[in-house]
Amino acid sequence: MIYNYQYRLNPTTEQKLIFNDWLRVCRYWYNRQLGERFDWWERNRSYIDRCPLVCHLPELKDKPEFYGQKKQLPILKQDLVAVGWSGELLDFSSVPANTLQEVGKRVQLAFKRFIAGDKNGKRSGKPRFKNQARFRSMVFEGVKLHSCSVGGKFLYISLPKMGLIKLRHHRPLPDGVTLKSAQVIKKTDGWYINLRLQDDIIPDFKADIIPTWENSMGMDAVLHESDYLATSEGAKLPSLKSFRKAKTRLAKVSQRKSQKTKGSKSRRKLAKKEARLHQRIARSRKDHAYNTAQALLDTGKQVFFHEKLNLKGLSRRNKPKTDDNGKYIPNGQSAKSGLNLSWADAGFGQFFKILEYKAGKAGAIVKEVNPAYTSQLLSYRDDFIFTDCSIREYWDEELKLLIDRDINAGINIKRVGLDVFPTIKRRRGNPVVTNSATDSTSKEVLLAHQLWATGKPTPSYRYGVGASPWRSKRRKNCKSLFMKTTVAENVLIPEQSV
Repeated sequence: MIYNYQYRLNPTTEQKLIFNDWLRVCRYWYNRQLGERFDWWERNRSYIDRCPLVCHLPELKDKPEFYGQKKQLPILKQDLVAVGWSGELLDFSSVPANTLQEVGKRVQLAFKRFIAGDKNGKRSGKPRFKNQARFRSMVFEGVKLHSCSVGGKFLYISLPKMGLIKLRHHRPLPDGVTLKSAQVIKKTDGWYINLRLQDDIIPDFKADIIPTWENSMGMDAVLHESDYLATSEGAKLPSLKSFRKAKTRLAKVSQRKSQKTKGSKSRRKLAKKEARLHQRIARSRKDHAYNTAQALLDTGKQVFFHEKLNLKGLSRRNKPKTDDNGKYIPNGQSAKSGLNLSWADAGFGQFFKILEYKAGKAGAIVKEVNPAYTSQLLSYRDDFIFTDCSIREYWDEELKLLIDRDINAGINIKRVGLDVFPTIKRRRGNPVVTNSATDSTSKEVLLAHQLWATGKPTPSYRYGVGASPWRSKRRKNCKSLFMKTTVAENVLIPEQSV
């Protein structure tokens, strides 16, 4: 299995200057290749839906490709290259050859996804020309590790044409790993390095696990008040809301920065402070995702089902509305903007990717399922109860049981993953159950609801309580996330499900 370990670099002042020069050369080389591709594209393509009135004969030139553009490097290394608009002189010979070739691979991949799309046929947007803020990393091959310093606090790594660089050794490298390559990244608070490691101890294969009711878990994205996830085990995980907590402070810094003169020293200092706040927010969100994923894995489950979220659709702006006279009328976007911000702050897309990565290392699997009608239908009876988002709980008078909307949705997602969810079709605009499989799981479902109603297991840690939003409390014991509670013995179960 191949994975990355990130460490913080401690380069000297001379090494920082060299890194900045290399980044400038790589950024120019990226924009130059992209400009050549765009120029050839505009001059040689022909429209199929219209004919231009004025056209010109293009210069005969081969189509820019990876290998063709790579042949320019030996010529560019012979002398200094002058930037056209500024007259700046760049030395291509000072940058390692593999690093410049990797920049060409980035251009090829970006342009290929723009023209043909990825493996799923999904096309990306038009590639951008990179500025100093958008091009911040370089890839090196032929990297070698050296011994640690006294006390093991620092590790030395050798980069081509650079020599030894000291990095903060905050966690040890696994035994038996092979260093494949390294990526140097410039961030707001300094330089970092990603070590690409190959671990043969962890096999690179997908676990062949047959999901059952005992070894699987369903998860529902809640995004309500302080709740983040609801599981089919009768537990709710807390949310962090890192951006919400730092929103006021960030707005003050942004307002002060906008009042300063562009290009002034005070504006640059406030811009750096603003970037540091954004960095802390992103890091706290990522830390929360890792801790939550680890807490789910510590439950011992092997299969995790989560709903397939259309994050772009959920955070899309409402369509404008007009009256008979053509004037715009309220369309609910003011309230929708707050919801869009909550979806972005939760970072469910990042969380599910982290969960899949950690589950792969632990020998578990993560699957996404269709969440249609999982939030509306009762998990132990074929009744549509939660038809409105304002209905958060339901009291079952027959069973004397309080049903939570989010826990019920988590159980239904688990049933969808196990293929025991009923078949639902629409007739005259109303959903109707045509093929029910509820009786086969009523007993297990009621036990999960009883666990929530009687014990209400809550996580043993809370993020951001009494501290800054980016200083989350680290878990002492992940296994205590789902507190063990005893289920009452007088659980009422329908006769047909026994």
